[in-house]
Amino acid sequence: MKAHFEMFAAYNAWANRRLCDAAAGMEDAARKAPAGAFFGSLHNTLNHLLVADRIWMNRFNGEGETHQRLDEFPFAEFGALRTAREAMDGRIVRFVAGLSDDDLARTFTYVRVTSPEPVTQALAPALAHVFNHQTHHRGQCHQMLTAAGREAPPLDLLFWQREAA
Repeated sequence: MKAHFEMFAAYNAWANRRLCDAAAGMEDAARKAPAGAFFGSLHNTLNHLLVADRIWMNRFNGEGETHQRLDEFPFAEFGALRTAREAMDGRIVRFVAGLSDDDLARTFTYVRVTSPEPVTQALAPALAHVFNHQTHHRGQCHQMLTAAGREAPPLDLLFWQREAA
């Protein structure tokens, strides 16, 4: 499982970098324009991805910033958001690299943002959720780029695997 998660951590960083490269070419107003997505705009969706990762990483190891709501948008400026995204992706890669098989099997307890009941679960399924969540919202971002007339980069895992090889 560790090799599987290391692959996804590296892929995740690559896909986020490609998505941010595409978003960087847009005017700020276009990036922030309502696009019919759950979090409204491309910019807000990128903020949400970072917020969710901060929440999960804090749950996993008690370190780093966290948030009280999933719809917090801490970065109004795209450059700062992109810098924070890159730092988070590096943090995720390092976190996964430091895990052992025993770590992946351990349980942890946290309180959800949306309800006060504590949840206890194994780390491996929660980490799988983090990567799946990223993919879900990157798909929305990809569609928003396309709808805005921008070229949306291929983000398929196979493209990363071919590049990495």
